[in-house]
Amino acid sequence: MTILENEYLKATIDARGAQLTSIINKQTGVEHLWQANPDIWAYHAPNLFPIVGGLLNNELHVDGKTYNMNRHGFARQSEFLVLEGDNEHAGFSLPYSDHTLEVYPYKFDFQVLYTLIENALRITYKLINRDTQTVYFSVGGHPAFNVPFNSGEAYEDYYLEFEGQEDLHSHLLNSDGQFTGETTLIPLNNKQLHLNRDLFANDALVFKNLKSRLVTIKSTKHDQTLAVEFPHFNYLGIWSKPGADFVCIEPWLGCADKAGEPVDIKEKEAIQKVAVGHVFEASYYVSI
Repeated sequence: MTILENEYLKATIDARGAQLTSIINKQTGVEHLWQANPDIWAYHAPNLFPIVGGLLNNELHVDGKTYNMNRHGFARQSEFLVLEGDNEHAGFSLPYSDHTLEVYPYKFDFQVLYTLIENALRITYKLINRDTQTVYFSVGGHPAFNVPFNSGEAYEDYYLEFEGQEDLHSHLLNSDGQFTGETTLIPLNNKQLHLNRDLFANDALVFKNLKSRLVTIKSTKHDQTLAVEFPHFNYLGIWSKPGADFVCIEPWLGCADKAGEPVDIKEKEAIQKVAVGHVFEASYYVSI
């Protein structure tokens, strides 16, 4: 495990998946990250690469060839190399290998970089093209934050506050995790989405046209907050296991397939690309 620490925060990262496993507010002693109860959901904050969401029949289509890949890609179950760092910086690298080339035909170096900046943790995704062709990919975060923050509180005491007033149209998923083409309106009350146990009964809420780039977890009982800022991400997922004491705020550059016929990776919705000799970077921030 790699530990980052300053006067505000203590963060722990596992090289497996380059996954954040703990983020503690040192002023209050509160652990803000879900602790991966395997009986409910066995992740803390997986990093999603080279796809986000589910593929039709778990099949990735690239230039006429078909590759098998599970939901959210292989990075979250891969062992990363640990890069040089210090008390407030850590980096992790997943380079292409014979194993990755069997399921994803591109040569790359995918890096996840963590930096403490006062009371915020910056998470940066970096993709270096090591190939002789353009690399197509999706990438995203999936951090799960404990709700409630403190013992003796209720899940229903909490709400998500968006940066601005929004018409929240959630794009619906079928039982296999693909978009149906339908949407449903999620009502906001003065920029607030109040949490309740039924909110995620039909899977994640997926928003594709948000104006807000900041979502804050707040309580009606106190002034402790946790904010996720995602200036570089156009899609957002919000999810929890029904009945679980967490909420995921998930910045995405990419999304699941649409139900129907499969498409080549180049035609996937929200697909990203990095040209030969180029580097991609995108960051989001967790502030406490």
